[in-house]
Amino acid sequence: MARPSTQDSAEFRRGWDAALLAVRGWHEAKASQAMVQSRRTRFPKNLEREAEVHRQCAELIMTLSPDDV
Repeated sequence: MARPSTQDSAEFRRGWDAALLAVRGWHEAKASQAMVQSRRTRFPKNLEREAEVHRQCAELIMTLSPDDV
């Protein structure tokens, strides 16, 4: 865990925000990928559920703060 004095720095904040955006983008891409795959398969329900989980993760990831870690 980062020391309290480093969590308040501007550099730490930029890094934190960049990491959250990267993770959110990854989850959104995985959701999109799962939806495309679900259209091409005979059994789409599992992939649709996977896409929904990734969508929810992408939404929730932005609510994290450094204090949560």
